[in-house]
Amino acid sequence: MKALKFIIPLAIFVGLAGFLYKGLYLDPREVPSPLIDKPAPEFALTQLDKPEATIRRADMLGKVWMLNVWASWCETCRDEHPYLVEFAKLKALPIYGLDYKDQREPAQAWLTERGNPYDASMFDERGRVGIDFGVYAVPETFIIDKQGVVRFKQIGMLTPEVLNNTVLPLIRKLNG
Repeated sequence: MKALKFIIPLAIFVGLAGFLYKGLYLDPREVPSPLIDKPAPEFALTQLDKPEATIRRADMLGKVWMLNVWASWCETCRDEHPYLVEFAKLKALPIYGLDYKDQREPAQAWLTERGNPYDASMFDERGRVGIDFGVYAVPETFIIDKQGVVRFKQIGMLTPEVLNNTVLPLIRKLNG
């Protein structure tokens, strides 16, 4: 009976230590999204540069497209942006921006200064659409198929490796 007093706490300690050890080797960008293989959330947002124009989820049906969530205040977005500008030159798919919890004027200036890779950028001042997509940090990127189903989510910065080795093959497959 005395041995049981020590075995149970030891077993709990070993179990917790195992979980913590495993956590050290997980990539935080590989958090599975509950949206994968599910319809993208409904949305209707004004365009960043044309407040009178609205973009809706329904407008995107019938095409494979990328949604890149960004903000002018985001340091990582600054690092990612040149890769998006170069990728946009390939015209592999339409790229839409979601300007997340930002202000219109600084965001417009940011795109003017750095180049605009987006076919259009939507203005999500309060972050409600971003929340519907499960965004918890920017940048985040989604690939959405012709039926409006989310097929890919990248948490954090897109890199040339991700764009070339994951995104491009997926686009080819979805357009295939």
